[in-house]
Amino acid sequence: MIRFATALTCLLFSALMGADEKPNIVFIMADDLGYGDLGCYGCGDILTPNLDRLASEGIRFTDFYANASVCSPTRIAFLTGRYQQRFGMDNALYYQEMGRGLPGGGATIASALADAGYATGLVGKWHVGYDSERQPLQQGFDYFFGLLGGNHHYFEHMDRIGVHDLWLGSEATEREGYSTDLFTEEAIGFIQKNHEVPFFLFLSHAAPHFPFQGPNDKDKEVVPKKKSWQEGDRETYAAMVERMDEGIGAVLDELEKYELAADTIVVFTSDNGGSVHARNAPFSGKKSEIWEGGTRVPCIVRWPGKIAKATETNQIGITMDWTSTFLRMAGADLLPEGEDGLDLLPVLTGKREDFERTLFWRRKHGPKRKGFEEGVAVRKGDWKLIDQAEGESFLFHLRDDPVEEKNRFVEFPERARKMRALAAEWEAEVDG
Repeated sequence: MIRFATALTCLLFSALMGADEKPNIVFIMADDLGYGDLGCYGCGDILTPNLDRLASEGIRFTDFYANASVCSPTRIAFLTGRYQQRFGMDNALYYQEMGRGLPGGGATIASALADAGYATGLVGKWHVGYDSERQPLQQGFDYFFGLLGGNHHYFEHMDRIGVHDLWLGSEATEREGYSTDLFTEEAIGFIQKNHEVPFFLFLSHAAPHFPFQGPNDKDKEVVPKKKSWQEGDRETYAAMVERMDEGIGAVLDELEKYELAADTIVVFTSDNGGSVHARNAPFSGKKSEIWEGGTRVPCIVRWPGKIAKATETNQIGITMDWTSTFLRMAGADLLPEGEDGLDLLPVLTGKREDFERTLFWRRKHGPKRKGFEEGVAVRKGDWKLIDQAEGESFLFHLRDDPVEEKNRFVEFPERARKMRALAAEWEAEVDG
C-alpha cells in the first residue's frame, strides 16, 4: 500500500514539475505561537504582514496540529516522520539533559534529503539532543547555526541555568545581536550559498518562547534561575512575533531575489500551542495541555503555480505529515524505520479530496518534567476523546464544539468506548 501511494504521488508530482527537478524546501517553525496570533488567523493586536501575505499567496489550514503540546516531541516527530512516543519522547528535554532525544545515527528527513542531493541546513532551535551523536551535523544536516536547548537569552545567548548556548556546527560560538535577527541573517546566508542547488532549510525560530524579550529589550533584566525568566506581557510577546514576521519576510524576499519562489515550497507552522501571553482563540487550553489550544496550530503553505492562492483547507494534518510530503516531493527514499505521517501534496494541489484522519496525543511525566495533567487524546474525524490519567474523561464533537465546552462522554458511551480502544491499541504499538 505504501509503495503504491508513493508511486501515485510521484506521478502526480512529475505532472506538476519536470521529472528531473527537485523543489527547494523551506520549513519554518515558530515556538509557542498561539493559533490565533497571526492576522490571517484573526489576530487584531499583532501585525504579521509577511505571514499574512504568505497565506494570500498559498493555502491556510484550519485543522492543523502539532505532534505534541510541547516542543521536543513535536520536533522529533518532524525529523523522523513518526510518533515521538516511539522514541520515548512524551515530554521536552530539560536544560543540558543528556541521554535522551533522537537516537544516535538514526535516519532523519535531513539525512534522507542529503542522500537525494539536497543541501541541508538548520538555523535556530534544535532541542532534540545535547549529546554529540544527537546533534544536527550527526543527524543529516550539512549546516547548523543556533541553540541546542529549548530557549536562551535573546541577547546574551545563555540558557536558563546560565550555560552558553549558541552554536555554529559542532562548536560554541559568540555573536552579537538579537537571536531572531541572527537566525534571519543565517537563513538568508544559507540561501545565498546554496541557491544553485536544491536545498532544505529548516528555519526553527526560538520566538516567541520565553524569555520575553523584544528586539529593543537589550537592557531588560532577565535573570537565569529567577522568576523574571518567564515574566513578560502581551506587548513584548507581540514585538517578538512581529520581529519574527519581519525576518520571514526577508527570507521570502531572498527567494524572490534569486527567482526561486516558484521552485520552492514554503511551510510555516508552530511546534505547539501558545503559552501565557499567547492567543489560542477560538480554542480552550494552552501549551502543555492536550486540549485544542495546546495542540492545534497555524499552518500556511505556499508553492506558486502548484498550490492555489488565497485558499483554505479543512484537511486534518499533523507535523509529521510534512516529513512524508517533503520526502516524496524530493524523490527521496522513505526512512527505513517506516512512517506515521501521510502525504498532503495531493490534497494541497487539488488532486484528492479531504480525507478522514485518526490522530493521537499523549502527555506523560518524564525524568525531569512533572507538574502537568497526564492523559491521552484521540481525534477521529470530527470527534475527540480526552482521557485524563487521574481525572475526568471527555468526548467532544469538534465541528460543532471547537471550544470543547460540551462533554458528550455520557451521551455517546459506545463511541467513547471505541475511541478508548483505539487509544489503547495505539499506545501498545508505540510503546512496544
